[in-house]
Amino acid sequence: MLENILRKHHVILGSKSPRRKQFLKELNISFESRTIDTPEVYPEKYKEEEITEFLADLKCKAIQLTAQELLITADTIVWSKNKALEKPKDHVEAYQMLSELSGSSHQVITSVCLATTKKKKIFTDKTIVYFKQLTSEEINYYIENYKPYDKAGGYGIQEWIGLIGVTKIEGSYANVVGLPAEKLYNELKNF
Repeated sequence: MLENILRKHHVILGSKSPRRKQFLKELNISFESRTIDTPEVYPEKYKEEEITEFLADLKCKAIQLTAQELLITADTIVWSKNKALEKPKDHVEAYQMLSELSGSSHQVITSVCLATTKKKKIFTDKTIVYFKQLTSEEINYYIENYKPYDKAGGYGIQEWIGLIGVTKIEGSYANVVGLPAEKLYNELKNF
């Protein structure tokens, strides 16, 4: 399936995310992780995929490649009420985010950058997630037990909160976890 691209290139994943690593393993892609801490700062006027595309590209530019390497970088945000919810800094911020998401819908937006020394392609996927009205006990229980400080929007759909709180999604489940795997597979085939 992906043999042509994988035969020609050594894949580098520019991410520390255990979820993104797991998706690549499940796609049977051999890869090496290589990251450089890049401040996730973007122009204030940016909205939705402008933010994630900018940050995926920023992460890509930070990593030097050889001619044999193919780099995959990505960025995910939760877009709710016309603003980006990134990773919460602490319990208070996670509680505020989950309270905002409670009883409403939001978008999870992930942009992925594929790059070699000769070529670059950025693509984006969006999924709409619907939450039931969460109680403060449910929100506090989740934050205390799952510590979602490494997750955009303060939650992981694959965790307890997703099982008890998400009533419906429109789009890719994998995208909400952090990498639109089906889209990535097709983009790699055509890269």
